[in-house]
Amino acid sequence: MSAGGGKKAIVAALTANAGIAAAKFVGAAITGSGSMLAEAVHSVADTGNQGLLLLGQRRAAKEATELHPFGYARNRYFYSFIVALVLFTLGSGYAIYEGIHKIQHPEELTSPIVAIVILVIAIALEVYSFTTAVRESAPLKGEAGWWQFIRNSRSPELPVVLLEDTGALVGLILALSGVGLTMITHDPIWDGVGTLAIGGLLGVIAVVLIVEMQSLLIGEGATPEENGKIRANLVDDTRIDRVIHLKTQYLGPEELLVAAKVGVVPGLDVAAIANAIDDAEARVRAAVPAARVIYLEPDLYRTEPAKG
Repeated sequence: MSAGGGKKAIVAALTANAGIAAAKFVGAAITGSGSMLAEAVHSVADTGNQGLLLLGQRRAAKEATELHPFGYARNRYFYSFIVALVLFTLGSGYAIYEGIHKIQHPEELTSPIVAIVILVIAIALEVYSFTTAVRESAPLKGEAGWWQFIRNSRSPELPVVLLEDTGALVGLILALSGVGLTMITHDPIWDGVGTLAIGGLLGVIAVVLIVEMQSLLIGEGATPEENGKIRANLVDDTRIDRVIHLKTQYLGPEELLVAAKVGVVPGLDVAAIANAIDDAEARVRAAVPAARVIYLEPDLYRTEPAKG
């Protein structure tokens, strides 16, 4: 993911969510709708989350130091993990609390048509944010499905924005359904049911994000496709003819560490082995551009001593 592409999707989401949050708070104040208030808190959380993603990108750009020789790129994973926690505690937790309260103590809505209008406008703004994220993600997704992209992507921001925007769109539909059913049935309990459903939805999305970001934060290796390319390009069948063992880990979304022991054919002198290692590194970097840090250890064949 290019920094520009990811940043464009984040800024689009931040702008949309800030405007939506303000409109929802006005609507909640006018109507007294729990669904609207839950969605307003959700939008505030999403707006703050986009700010955290931008902060993570900024801190990840710091130069490496003696204390952190591999740099600060994992800040992007850390702040994405914080985003998931905020979504779970603030978004989901508040909506579930408010939903239970509204079901136990239902209150009549005032001017529910105002809520309907605001929710429809919010849906239009969220569609803009969502389509921007989809457009920015499409080149990275390739032929893979969207769920596979979210599970396998080593860049955290676009999967986070995609899941947040999906949750926001579905949440708005749930809020619209809750207010609509309240208007049709004249029973305000439906507003509480809609609020509770929003909380459950956000909880599921937050848990998915927590699991994925925790895995990235601990450290994930190359994808199976990348791993195959690395193994194939380490070997040239003339000087290096086998990969004895290989370990990889993403130091950040665009920086892959490759460490391998490779088998060198007998008879090569030191200069030839050094050239073989240099050429292998060049082939790997050409095949997998993210492989920026490569450590290769040559291993010579050892013949067994003859037994008397």
